[in-house]
Amino acid sequence: MAESTRPRKIALEGTVNFRDLGGYGTADGRHTKWGHIYRADGLSHLSDGDLDVLEDLGIKCVIDLRTESEVNEGFFPVDKLNVSFHHHPLMRHVGSNDDFTVAPGFLATTYLDMADESHGEIAQVLRLLAKADNAPAVFHCTAGKDRTGVTAAVLLSLLGCSRETVIADYTESHAAMDALRQKLAAKYPAAKDTIMAADDLFSADAASIELFLDHLEARHGSVVGFAKFAGLTDDDIDELQRNLLEA
Repeated sequence: MAESTRPRKIALEGTVNFRDLGGYGTADGRHTKWGHIYRADGLSHLSDGDLDVLEDLGIKCVIDLRTESEVNEGFFPVDKLNVSFHHHPLMRHVGSNDDFTVAPGFLATTYLDMADESHGEIAQVLRLLAKADNAPAVFHCTAGKDRTGVTAAVLLSLLGCSRETVIADYTESHAAMDALRQKLAAKYPAAKDTIMAADDLFSADAASIELFLDHLEARHGSVVGFAKFAGLTDDDIDELQRNLLEA
């Protein structure tokens, strides 16, 4: 079924890739609920106006997928907005803040590593998102593309969205990458030339998430099989669908 139409991106001063995961069609003819789950890039530099927007959205739960070192550099201002904050890193470490050079294929390989090494953390995030009391919730990383993209791919798949929908949601991050590069270039002026030339790092190529989905299917038979390997039960998956899909 076609997606229901409504603006998906939420315009904020402190982010470039904050999006609603509502309105995606599923195989049984339903849609993901609007205003329940959001995906985003870094949330540590929100303006007072941004916080007003998030308060209006009713955000109750913030899930940070970044490494401990990234969180220590800045995290969601829990002192300014009453939310539950959860840290579930999907990577053990990232490069230094001024190291923006990666080898071709780095992203796709990293996604496979997340599936193999951080499946337990992904399962914990999904359990949080399944709880009705946590909605509206937002999960995020630094760019809102890679760790967030992997999590969104598993979530949408479990909700019954098609592979085409999952890939389209992932590639939608491409539109935000120029703005992210400009933001990082301003923060790290000495690395500006490297940042602007780092096309692989700032890509949202469908092939990367397709390889991730292929990997889950090859190793576990399906995304559902991966979720159960990660520790989710049928009841957990039912709870996700019950609370995040339109009746």
